[in-house]
Amino acid sequence: MEEILSKYKTTAEGDVKVWFKAASIHDFTENGGACVKYKDKQIAVFNYKRKNAWYACQNVCPHKMEMVLSRGMLGDYQGIPKIACPMHKKTFSLETGENLNGDLEAIATYPVKVEDDFVFIGFSE
Repeated sequence: MEEILSKYKTTAEGDVKVWFKAASIHDFTENGGACVKYKDKQIAVFNYKRKNAWYACQNVCPHKMEMVLSRGMLGDYQGIPKIACPMHKKTFSLETGENLNGDLEAIATYPVKVEDDFVFIGFSE
């Protein structure tokens, strides 16, 4: 379990060394997510149209170690954009990765940019 989670480390925008071209913006549903693979990682990418923003985080939910966050429910908690795991409703901030339930470690988050109708995810390696 720790081996899987150790692959995922939050990347701050200032630490980006690689902008990975994930997919066309048209490959993502509005107000929904999709999973993309980068090296040996599964990354959940969200087109949060209601907030006019894009987010990326690890796809694995640390609660039961399932690769499901990309299928989670987008929402808002006191102005914080969040994702809720579709299995057990554990919620995480899409900005910081903080577990909003307060009972799990934070998830890794990654910067996202859109250029020429393509979504790019920032990684430090």
